Amino acid sequence: MRGFEKFLALWVALCMGVGILLSQLFPGLGEAIDSWQVRGISVPIGICLFLMMYPALLNLQVAELKKLGRAPKPIFLTLLSNWIVAPLVAAGLGRLFLRGNDQLIVAVILLGSSPCTAMVLVWGRLAEGNQEQNVITTSLNTITIMFLYAPVVSLLTGLQGIPIDRTMLLISALVFIGLPLVLGYLSKRLLTRAKGEAWFQGVYRPFVDKVAIVALLTTLVVLFSLNGQVLLAHFDMLLRVSLPLLLGFAIVVGYNLVITRLAGLAYREAIITVIIGSSSHFEIAIATAVAMYGVGLMAALGTTMGLFWEVPIMLSLVYLGKVLRQRGFWRAPREAEIVWEAGK
Repeated sequence: MRGFEKFLALWVALCMGVGILLSQLFPGLGEAIDSWQVRGISVPIGICLFLMMYPALLNLQVAELKKLGRAPKPIFLTLLSNWIVAPLVAAGLGRLFLRGNDQLIVAVILLGSSPCTAMVLVWGRLAEGNQEQNVITTSLNTITIMFLYAPVVSLLTGLQGIPIDRTMLLISALVFIGLPLVLGYLSKRLLTRAKGEAWFQGVYRPFVDKVAIVALLTTLVVLFSLNGQVLLAHFDMLLRVSLPLLLGFAIVVGYNLVITRLAGLAYREAIITVIIGSSSHFEIAIATAVAMYGVGLMAALGTTMGLFWEVPIMLSLVYLGKVLRQRGFWRAPREAEIVWEAGK
């Protein structure tokens, strides 16, 4: 993992600080940026969010989905965590700790209902987990998020009586997931055919990954410059939203650790299941919050806190997994690993 990505949480914090500083030094900067809108959506932010999403959706590998039947247990456990356990935990904790702050509750639900499809490939490699399982599961998540994200968020907000713009939620799913997914699939196919797989993976992918990081950090600067005054006046709100986010991570990670042990998974399969089942697709959460509420409101800032906390937590989980492996936490027979290797 490159050093820059290792310290992503630090860069996120710095960009948040730069944005707040700009809001104080140049009060009209944020408003000038936000004035460039199309149907209420900030064009600069929309471009940045699209550039954040596109590289993640290049991970889709349709051919890998044919291997789903080879070892379905870890895939099933991951989907269970991603689409049932994590969203319910997020909704419950949001209601418990953020009652009366609907936008922050929605921010927590958006994060809890969005399984990761990008950074988990890095975490899984660092943890020495089963990368074939990692690719298969992230490819499956890339497809399922397209169809399940909007319905799950609508259901969980509706159960709590929180009004949201469901049309904008659906549009967000189509624009920030569907469009990058189609473009990612087509560009990968065309570029691989024209330049070869080695060029695509060795040159193009690293380039767009760097663009995505720049877009992410730029988005954070703009978000916090737009809402610097409000944030300084209500800094306690970001601290408050951090409580359900951190507790939610603890509950979901704990659940996945226990369930993978009870299911008899070997380390390489178990750690991938834990990592993917416990992480969030913060890019789509931020994009959706911005689309539904705008760049200068608490929902967008609340989702950025998911990014702020997720990076150090996932990195810590990598090292925790290795410690648990040394202590024999997962005691599955070796055959559990051989199933995956046989098809290579």
